[in-house]
Amino acid sequence: MGFAAFAEGIGMIASGTTFFWLIGGVLLGIIIGALPGLGPSLGMAILLPLTAPMEAGDAIILLVSIYSGAMYGGAISAILLNAPGTAAAAATTFEGYPMSRKGDALHALAISATASATAGFMTIIVIILLMPVLVDIVLAFGSPEYFLIAFLGLAMITVIAKGSILKGLTAGMFGLMITTVGTSPMAVQPRYAYTDYFDFTLTQGIDFVAVLIGLFAIAEMFNLAGEKGGISRTGTVISGSVIPGVKTVFKYPVNLVKSAFIGLGVGAIPGAGSTVSTFVAYGESLRSSKNPEEFGQGSERGLIAAESSNNGTIGGSLVPTLSFGIPGSAATAVLLGGLIMHGLNPGPLLFSDELATTYSLYLALFIGNILILTVGLLFITRMSFITRVNAIYIIPMIIVFAVIGAYAIRGGQQVWLDVVTVLALGIIGYYMKKYDYSIIAFVLGVVLGSIAEENLDRSLQLSEGSWMIFFHPIDQPLSFGLVIVIILLLFGPFVKSAINKYRGNGD
Repeated sequence: MGFAAFAEGIGMIASGTTFFWLIGGVLLGIIIGALPGLGPSLGMAILLPLTAPMEAGDAIILLVSIYSGAMYGGAISAILLNAPGTAAAAATTFEGYPMSRKGDALHALAISATASATAGFMTIIVIILLMPVLVDIVLAFGSPEYFLIAFLGLAMITVIAKGSILKGLTAGMFGLMITTVGTSPMAVQPRYAYTDYFDFTLTQGIDFVAVLIGLFAIAEMFNLAGEKGGISRTGTVISGSVIPGVKTVFKYPVNLVKSAFIGLGVGAIPGAGSTVSTFVAYGESLRSSKNPEEFGQGSERGLIAAESSNNGTIGGSLVPTLSFGIPGSAATAVLLGGLIMHGLNPGPLLFSDELATTYSLYLALFIGNILILTVGLLFITRMSFITRVNAIYIIPMIIVFAVIGAYAIRGGQQVWLDVVTVLALGIIGYYMKKYDYSIIAFVLGVVLGSIAEENLDRSLQLSEGSWMIFFHPIDQPLSFGLVIVIILLLFGPFVKSAINKYRGNGD
């Protein structure tokens, strides 16, 4: 039955206009992803009503292709302009943009396309082969595990924060503080809303996409304003081949595979999404590197980790969406709406009567990665010339796009709040970088704070206030395992340092 459904899924992709919708969706997604502030969820939401007259299969494949293309497209502006097109691409800026500053934009873009597509190929094949097992794993995760995954990401601050650990922790706590603004997720009580002072309220909170746009795009434009010339600080003319970038990805096979499957695993956890997975993969790549001092300076390993986990997340995030109707990310929430709108209800039917449709979605992602690799290497890499354009032309364009992106995030009364957030975080980000406060730690706090808070509250309600829900090795073996990993991550470096010091004294 599975082979017949697989063959039928191939037929669905190849029949009629479906294949052209797939191509159009990927190309449109790349454009949407490259524009800061839009991202896959907003782009899909805008186009969702337009799919109403389409055939169900065509509509869903169009949406999932936009999702795939946009997740890759976010890296383009992240590498060239330090303006992540998607929230997940924030991790890409840490290594991709420094490479552009050194005149290696073409190399970085080639690495991005290759790592993204290769991770997509690997994870999709594994999902198709192991779908029943993955569904069981997703079912094993509850609120305690979600909280510990978020806490694991926060614990990465001790690994990835450069310079002073105190400054890194301070930046991380500042990010966490921003997530407390708005309505409490469990008590439904406004916090720091200041309704008596503003025409608009802060009850909906500060949007983390606006934070990222300001923190990266606007802050970097302030930084460029004090320099002459273009983004690239070298005097060389950008030229060369994409082949070295392709070879670089396969020079680190363990890093590539590990990061791809971190993306797959974290992406399959409902609500975690690609932003969490890219930071976890990036932090793990830094932790396991023999040359951690290279990170933040244009590390190839760091860029591969961020991009491979980013695309690896896509297939994983579809698992809970199709299996249980639980979105793995904001983009898959829109996709879920598309499924229901076109009469495809998530659940057992998508793995029995509609199994061919499920296969067609993953086959569309697989083919989409071929297109991403082709377009990325042949065309997107040629955009590296942007890094040679004088900054006086780039700065006003990026600021305009950033403000437009802020307008598009939520609309309504929140428009001005998002615009103010973008500009304010731009100033804060500029001074954080100037005085060597960890931007990565700050972003981790912003991204993971609300996830950690919500699932901590829910876990303690389930256990009636008992913290043993996280530590019981028999009743909660998965939680207990995650606690052990967190302890090793936090205290492992100190133990290793003590052992090395002891051995040194012994010699």
